[in-house]
Amino acid sequence: MQAPVVFMNTSQERTTGREAQISNITAAKAVADVIRTCLGPKAMLKMLLDPMGGLVLTNDGHAILREIDVAHPAAKSMLELSRTQDEEVGDGTTTVIILAGEILAQCAPYIVEKNIHPVVVIQALKRALSDALDEVERVSKPVDVENTPAMLRLIGAAIGTKYVAQWSELMCRLALDAVRSVRVGGGLSSGSPSGNAENTSNTATSSDAGIYDSSVPVEIDTKRYVRIEKIPGGDVSESRVLRGVMLNKDVVHPKMSRYIENPRVVLLDCPLEYKKGESQTNIEITREEDWNRILQIEEEQVRILCEQILSVKPTLVITEKGVSDLAQHYLLKGGCSVLRRTKKSDNNRISRVTGATIVNRVEDLKESDVGTRCGVFKVELIGDEYFTFLDNCTDPKACTVILRGASKDILNEIERNLHDAMAVARNVMLSPSLSPGGGATEMAVSVKLAEKAKQLEGIQQWPYQAVADAMECIPRTLIQNAGGNPIRVLSQLRSQHAQGKSTAGIDGDTGKVTDMVEYGVWEPEVIKQQSIKTAIESACLLLRVDDIVSGVRKQE
Repeated sequence: MQAPVVFMNTSQERTTGREAQISNITAAKAVADVIRTCLGPKAMLKMLLDPMGGLVLTNDGHAILREIDVAHPAAKSMLELSRTQDEEVGDGTTTVIILAGEILAQCAPYIVEKNIHPVVVIQALKRALSDALDEVERVSKPVDVENTPAMLRLIGAAIGTKYVAQWSELMCRLALDAVRSVRVGGGLSSGSPSGNAENTSNTATSSDAGIYDSSVPVEIDTKRYVRIEKIPGGDVSESRVLRGVMLNKDVVHPKMSRYIENPRVVLLDCPLEYKKGESQTNIEITREEDWNRILQIEEEQVRILCEQILSVKPTLVITEKGVSDLAQHYLLKGGCSVLRRTKKSDNNRISRVTGATIVNRVEDLKESDVGTRCGVFKVELIGDEYFTFLDNCTDPKACTVILRGASKDILNEIERNLHDAMAVARNVMLSPSLSPGGGATEMAVSVKLAEKAKQLEGIQQWPYQAVADAMECIPRTLIQNAGGNPIRVLSQLRSQHAQGKSTAGIDGDTGKVTDMVEYGVWEPEVIKQQSIKTAIESACLLLRVDDIVSGVRKQE
């Protein structure tokens, strides 16, 4: 008999076939169980210490999984899911993980005990996916994005499960104002006068609603143009949206004025110092007067620079590079306030807010480059630092959200929740359609798939039915987290859906069945669709795996 051939390193572990699939499914379930308690308004918080000794207090699925270190490859791929969900739609990170884990868990018996080939299971899952998306579409309804109370309720549903729920009203308003002020296009082209009306806290003129020109793409870039500035101290209720930009800077010279109304802003991207040679320059001088002349030229260069700037009569100069003492002196005499070394991203924001153009060479300054849309420039002391405000801008296309709160940990959590809220507002503006929340959509999908499963032929109907069962895990988890009786309440919910009430869901506070139309919890359809897509696709991906080689050797 031939000796067994060893072709792999002994240090590596290899699991194949059935075993690999079981281990993947178990790992996925384990990850789902970690954040199962983080779903719904009665969600628990998780406290995580990272290796640096920092503290994370959160119930945001994505934030938790980002901090956890996992070794199992399948678990790693589950973490990627929540990241995708977070980047794509911003909310529903917990849902995705729980769904994916549940779908795998429901499919496990068919693969393990009934020996159905994974590919058959995957085909069934794919069919279930397309049917599920149709059903989500069916239970959804359109929404008018200009209707402020409706939008606030919607964002409130997204925040309701988070730590900031107690300041829900305030946070919703912050998120909505921030997103509305950076919205460009979609009928409200930038600079159109109708844009102003809807930027004030919650007035939307009738001329404003309903002129959405779908041919103009709506661009809402919350990542680049909404700056969230966290200042420890004060109370959460003091948070607000600035109609402008705030920087953590002070003017460079103590004599410069710290309060200017309607400033003329010049943005520069060049240093206001004498020109140094590009490379190291050596000059040999034989006469003493030449040395004095060289120093003089340096001064003259700076003076000319400053005179060129002052020719457009600015009252505020902001540059990304340094400003020498001499330049400060000349600009001060010319009645300018100067900020130096701002970040590039801040400079871009200021340019969107004030209407100024960022100029790279002082020689090129024109009257049209000066920003005049800013209402007031002021420097204030908050806590123990100086902050510069450019506020009361007309029709700003960028904004700053100032968050106040007791401690850094609280502020970080509020910031994460605000991100979710802004993402929800953004999604609704990009595709204005809502699905009922509170597990109603998932339950509707589940009932629908269970009906369809009976019409399928062959072994496909089992895995198809498994998806239907898995969808129930969202309402079930909501009931469990609210401390209800899952079996009893779920059967009530199922019977309501079977009678065609597709908006019946779970009241996450009491764990009872309620109609979501009255309860007022709606979520963007995009989030539902994305989470179902991501969950099923990842389940397919993990079921396809039949061989895991782990323990790849480290370099000795």
